[in-house]
Amino acid sequence: MATKKATKKSATKKSSTKKAAAKKSPAKKSATKKTASKKSSAKKSGRKYSSGVGKQVKTEMHEMHQGKLKSGGSGKKVTNPKQAIAIALSEARKKGEKVPPNPNE
Repeated sequence: MATKKATKKSATKKSSTKKAAAKKSPAKKSATKKTASKKSSAKKSGRKYSSGVGKQVKTEMHEMHQGKLKSGGSGKKVTNPKQAIAIALSEARKKGEKVPPNPNE
């Protein structure tokens, strides 16, 4: 009988170690979730553009679709939407709106 009890004790020890190992792995997953939440909070530091800039971009895009928007240097029609946005941001900077500085300058 003593041998049966010994085998039962060893079996319970093995199952307890498996449970402990199972408990440790979810803790690691939650740690990665916490770091991910910290990264997302850093993005919410504030608005980069003012609301007036959005209106400026909207009007420039509207002019581009109508075919009225022309580039400054050569006076050719603007057909690329990225160029229309660049023109809108440039004009917003001249007006003094809140716009990040041009990375090309």
